[in-house]
Amino acid sequence: QAVVDFERLNEHAAAFQGHDVGFCCLGTTRAKAGADGFVRVDRDYVAQAAELARAGGCKHFVLQSSRGANPRSAFLYLRVKGEVENLVRAVGFERCTILRPAVLLCKRQESRPAEWIAQQFLGLVALVFPTAYSVPVEAVARAMVASVLQPSEEKVEVLENAAIHKLGKA
Repeated sequence: QAVVDFERLNEHAAAFQGHDVGFCCLGTTRAKAGADGFVRVDRDYVAQAAELARAGGCKHFVLQSSRGANPRSAFLYLRVKGEVENLVRAVGFERCTILRPAVLLCKRQESRPAEWIAQQFLGLVALVFPTAYSVPVEAVARAMVASVLQPSEEKVEVLENAAIHKLGKA
């Protein structure tokens, strides 16, 4: 494990060398970082890390994005997620897997009351429609690993929420 300063990521290029696969789940919230900070973390840091990984020999990059990611979205969150997907694709990995999970079901250390309420509601909805609106973070992690272990002919593979659930059970 290497600790890097994302404000000086180029100084840590060695940490990105010699890896066949890269996993990226980096992100923050607009509430925590402000709009500019959100863009810097969720787009700029991720894109720069992908570039360094590729330069360091990474062949397969696995990116956790978001359901609804769209570079033309009117919503900042979805627009930034769509923009970073395009930037990561443009890096030119031999293979790139993009996961677009819906609402992540997890326990957080920090307090997010609105998210907690949504998770409680979606947890109940998931009993009837398990792949519709949410996904446990453990399923996303298993799907990320499984995507690397399963061969694919596709250079870029985008996995939506239902596919994440399915692959997360593999």
